[in-house]
Amino acid sequence: MTTLSKTLIAAAAFAAVATTAFSQVPWEFNPGMAYMYAGPGKMSAMAMASTPKNHDAMMKNAKKVPNNTVFFMDKGQLYSTSGMLDPTGNFYLP
Repeated sequence: MTTLSKTLIAAAAFAAVATTAFSQVPWEFNPGMAYMYAGPGKMSAMAMASTPKNHDAMMKNAKKVPNNTVFFMDKGQLYSTSGMLDPTGNFYLP
């Protein structure tokens, strides 16, 4: 096996482990940032304009996300439901 092949296999293994570890980290939403879902596979984040006019425009139709809201994908669509996930990923109602 060539050195290049060994390197590619090691990189793929590391990426698989890193992806699994990353998925277990909670989302971190930061002040001043906006996160947008624009359809299957289309997520983006960008800094918001910090003007009062922009803030008022966004808040006009904003809805607070209730506690214990679970977001998930199914057949390429983003969904949310009320409930919780246990440490093994099983859904339940509190």
